[in-house]
Amino acid sequence: MTGGPWFSALEIAHRTRGRLRLRYRCRTGTPTAPKAIERALENLPGVTGARVNQAARSLVLDFADDETGVERLVECIAGLTLPAISDRTAAPPAGGAKPLVTSLATLLGTRYLPPSAQFPMTLSAAAPVFKHAFDDYLENGVSSHVLEALAVSISLARRDYTAANTTTFMLALGEYLEDSIARRSDDLLKHLLRPASDEVWVVRQGQEVLIAAEDVVVGDTVVVGSGTVVPVDGTVLGGEATVNQAAMTGESVAVNKARGDAVLSGTVVEEGRLSVYAEQVGRNTAAARIADYVEQSLTAKSEAQLSACRQADRLVPTVLGLAGLAYLVSGDWARAASVLQADYSCALKLATPVAFKSAMYGAGRSGILIKGASTLERLAEADTFIFDKTGTLTAGRLAVTDSIAFDNAYSAEDLICLAASVEEHYFHPLALAVVAAARATHGQHFDHQEVQFIVAHGVASVIDGKRIVVGSRHFIEDDEGIDIGAHTEVVDRLYREGKTLLYIGYGGALLGVIALKDEVRANSAAMIRRLRGLGARRILLLTGDHRDRAEEMASALGLDGFHAELLPEDKARIVEELSSKGARIAFVGDGINDAPALAGAHVGIAMKKGADIARLTADVALLEDDIECVADAKELADSAMSRIGTNYRLTVGLNTAILAAAALGVLSPITTAMLHNGSTIAILLNALRRKRKRAR
Repeated sequence: MTGGPWFSALEIAHRTRGRLRLRYRCRTGTPTAPKAIERALENLPGVTGARVNQAARSLVLDFADDETGVERLVECIAGLTLPAISDRTAAPPAGGAKPLVTSLATLLGTRYLPPSAQFPMTLSAAAPVFKHAFDDYLENGVSSHVLEALAVSISLARRDYTAANTTTFMLALGEYLEDSIARRSDDLLKHLLRPASDEVWVVRQGQEVLIAAEDVVVGDTVVVGSGTVVPVDGTVLGGEATVNQAAMTGESVAVNKARGDAVLSGTVVEEGRLSVYAEQVGRNTAAARIADYVEQSLTAKSEAQLSACRQADRLVPTVLGLAGLAYLVSGDWARAASVLQADYSCALKLATPVAFKSAMYGAGRSGILIKGASTLERLAEADTFIFDKTGTLTAGRLAVTDSIAFDNAYSAEDLICLAASVEEHYFHPLALAVVAAARATHGQHFDHQEVQFIVAHGVASVIDGKRIVVGSRHFIEDDEGIDIGAHTEVVDRLYREGKTLLYIGYGGALLGVIALKDEVRANSAAMIRRLRGLGARRILLLTGDHRDRAEEMASALGLDGFHAELLPEDKARIVEELSSKGARIAFVGDGINDAPALAGAHVGIAMKKGADIARLTADVALLEDDIECVADAKELADSAMSRIGTNYRLTVGLNTAILAAAALGVLSPITTAMLHNGSTIAILLNALRRKRKRAR
């Protein structure tokens, strides 16, 4: 096919200085081979590097921003046409099990053929090895694939067809298993991106019909009921429901949604039913942004991966020189062929990314989304952990701490039960905390008339003929005209302690106040101890809360220090100051005000119920509302880096031993091929191992 554009669709997914990531779709009939696309992109003006993730349909380009810009690049890519592509690059890669089956059949059957047919049959089976080596030589020079082709050529020249066919089969088997393992690690990661439901109810021609989620288009009316995850970003056309938006906005309390309100994908309808006009669907929804991070992680390389690749490339000339030396010393071409097969490249280049992806998948299954291999490296390096307070070390959930009645006819328990009696149908966090406290006291329930809800103020009702009001100070003082002057000393003390106050007025007088406070998570202290055991040298608290409250928490949890009454820019400044002194900081937060610190830290970790901007800014997003996942993430990162180090040592040790034995003539080409490919596969399988999830 000639003429016309190569790509039918291009969409900017992410852009930074000197780096651009695009989603693409090739026009029908055009080449889809990653190498073909990469070569074409690398020829564009200003492009310094290009990588293609075919499974994710993602292009990543590095470019010199003083030579070209994003808009110009996108324009050039959109204008790519087929005549610029050579036949070699346009050809789709041979893959699958076909080369493996062919090489096995040749290995088993060649000996039964007439001598005149054995050479062409062996050469035909080895053709993919030679083609791969030729393509790789043109692109990268002398590589491991070139060494393998030389080994097969020597066996053919010696008419040792058994050795040539065995080598070809072992290479095909190794490549097939290596590709399968690498593809499995990608597939495991992508498993995390599956939507909550593959099917969605939409209104078509006045009828509700169930269609595939991928078939929803902008303009559809999507119907979502209780317990359903909203699959699109859009506006409510009809219905009313309470929607839990914690996953996207960090709001811990479900909000009411009705006609005209906006809803986000990934939020959950707790009660009710909504008809939603779809404005963003599929990959364009807010929830799909997390999928973007995972896709990007499949193409981004960590420093460990780059180092392994550089080391493997540097060792290729050494192997080639050793093969030549072995022949000069022994005069035996078989010995040279053995040496050529014992290269380091496959295990070094594949084991590291497979280990990273396996660890990232294991993290996802444990409730931790790690946005790239480099994040794992940085988390393993972290020696200083800094925590926000509210919603991080604390649960972001209020609990009653004080109940003070100003009328001797009522006890503290009576005050709680009285407030709970009128609050029990109100789903505000304060109301839920008071009701929970009343249930714990097992006190009486006060009969009351119909409850009146006053938005943003409180509730009111009548008990025993007297008006009871429960709510804010403004509601009690300004709206209800109840004087609290006689009790300001108590009120001010509770405020200084950082507590939230609920005022109860009864019969026109202030009956009492209930104080509430955010609870420290039950496992915060255990998590801190685990971090110390994992090598954290310093653990700090940064908060905008009162100094006394911060000091109390730091002391209770055994932290190394704290900074209180901070503004968002103060948190970022402290992180920057500590980083400049050499600290490798992991910052853990959840709010919009934490985003600058999350972005400036060595690695940022966002809580599950964190604000959307915090989760977008962070390198690690917790998928479970469990602070101990922070220690899990650190332990997993340490384990992954330890396994990568072990694999590196195994690769170098085993291949060096095989190489030495081959050079000394101890191993035949057949034995070398089997040992080399077998050890490579074993190392890759070890890379796929994951640490077991901590029992909860």
